[in-house]
Amino acid sequence: MLTYAIKRSLLALLILFVVMLAMYAMVFLVPGDPASIALGPRATPELKQQLIERMGLDQPILSQVYHFFYNAVTGDLGYDVWSKRPVLAEILEAFPYTFLLGVVALAWALILGVFLGCAAVIYRGTPMDRILGILSVSMISVPSFVVAIYALLIFAVWLRWLPAIGAGEIGDPWSQFKAIIMPAFAVGISWVGYLARMVRASMLEVMGANHIRTARAFGLSERRVVFKHALRVAIIPTISIVAVGFGSILSSAVFVETVFSRPGIGTLITSAVLKRNYPVVMGTVLVMTAFYLIVVTLADLLIARLDPRVRDVLRS
Repeated sequence: MLTYAIKRSLLALLILFVVMLAMYAMVFLVPGDPASIALGPRATPELKQQLIERMGLDQPILSQVYHFFYNAVTGDLGYDVWSKRPVLAEILEAFPYTFLLGVVALAWALILGVFLGCAAVIYRGTPMDRILGILSVSMISVPSFVVAIYALLIFAVWLRWLPAIGAGEIGDPWSQFKAIIMPAFAVGISWVGYLARMVRASMLEVMGANHIRTARAFGLSERRVVFKHALRVAIIPTISIVAVGFGSILSSAVFVETVFSRPGIGTLITSAVLKRNYPVVMGTVLVMTAFYLIVVTLADLLIARLDPRVRDVLRS
């Protein structure tokens, strides 16, 4: 397990380096001069050169990547070009909003997805199974920003049940709860379908195992066999999907936070890209990529810990 953990950690660091290298390459591939776009057409050449030097864009790509990672190890992600505030401070202010949105979206998607997957197994081969399959595929097919727009129109404009924008009043839990319902629904709906299909497929594999046949031989009901005995084994492959899904949900939050004018990482990085604020863009990408890799790595280690078959492969 220790060797496997070290290998997964080194792989995560390599992926993080490649992602940042690709980001720096894209900076130079984007058409237009960043300083001219940021300062406007009336800026003097001296002012443009000062901004380029401040952002470090006058150095080679590899040198920029090296200095960025070297400073990031000490917690220095640079300074916002416009506000002059530390990039890390801005990220730490925005991250809790996005993290809370991701947790709420994944929680309701996981609960409903597991329930639908188990229900499809209980009623497998029946019209209910086909209905649940169509419902799951439909959820997967709908983009999150489309769900966000229609939810905004229905529940905020027409019915006026929920607030249209913002994250709620600070210090008012009920206001914050109402403000997160629609964004979490829009972000998590597609993962309900993914999880339902994944749980159903895993459950069908487990249902033929010896301990399931033994449970049925003792006269246990089908629901008890599914939820108590089969689900404990079938949920293990779903852990990796949940980890990947959490990273995908955080990326979907970029669109949803824009639609609902909600503070968070999505709003921060969108504003930074439009202003060509590269220190904020690079710092945000680094933090979110690192967070995603940590979640996936921990999920892999948890699977290796829970599943004896994975441990046997690691020993061999």
